[in-house]
Amino acid sequence: MTDAQTPTPRDAFEMLLAGNQRFVAGTPEHPNQDATRRTEVVPAQRPFAVLFGCSDSRLAAEIIFDRGLGDLFVVRTAGHVAGPEVLGSIEYGVGVLGAPLVVVLGHDACGAVAATRTAVEDGTAAGGYVRDVIERVTPSVLAARAAGRTEDADFIAEHIRHTVDLLLDRSRVLAEAVEARQAAVVGLSYRLADGTARPVTVRGLEDVPAGLEP
Repeated sequence: MTDAQTPTPRDAFEMLLAGNQRFVAGTPEHPNQDATRRTEVVPAQRPFAVLFGCSDSRLAAEIIFDRGLGDLFVVRTAGHVAGPEVLGSIEYGVGVLGAPLVVVLGHDACGAVAATRTAVEDGTAAGGYVRDVIERVTPSVLAARAAGRTEDADFIAEHIRHTVDLLLDRSRVLAEAVEARQAAVVGLSYRLADGTARPVTVRGLEDVPAGLEP
C-alpha cells in the first residue's frame, strides 16, 4: 500500500468493522490471501491497523476481521498486558509503518482477567511469570470493583479502557499521532459465541457508525 493509498483513521476503522461483519455473517471474502498479494508485500508493508489483542487462541485477528497479508500489524499478549516491548511494537506500527489505527482487542471469558479476579478476591498468588500478567491486570479489576461492577463484561470493558488509556499515557508517539488526527485508538470487545467485535472506547475519532457507539 503506497502513501497515497493509506486510509484515514476513520476509513481504517470502517474497513475493520466491515471485515468483522462478513465474518459474523459467514460470508468472508478472504482478501489479500493469494499468491499475488504475497508477492506484492515482499518489498514493504503498509498495514492499515495495529491490532493489540489477547493471546487467546480463539482471537485470530486476520480471521475475525476477514483480512490478509500485510493488512494488520498484530501484537498479542495474555490479557493484552503492555510492557516496553509491546509499546515499542505499537510505536513501530504507527510511527514507522504509518498505520492510522490502533485497536485494543479484549474478549469475554478472558482467562487472564478471570485469574486476576480470583487472585484479588481470594488473595491467591500465581507462580512464575503468570504473576506478572496478573499484576498488570489488577488495576483494571480493582477499578471495576470500586465502581460496583460485578459482571464479567464490566471487568472486560474496564480492562480494555485501562489498556487504551495506558497506551496513550505512556507512548508519546501514539499520543501525538492521535492529537494530530493522524491515528486513532479504539478498544473493542469480542464475543466468542457470535464473533462480534463492538467498541468499548474510541479515541481520536469524532464518531462511530450508528448502533455501534461505546
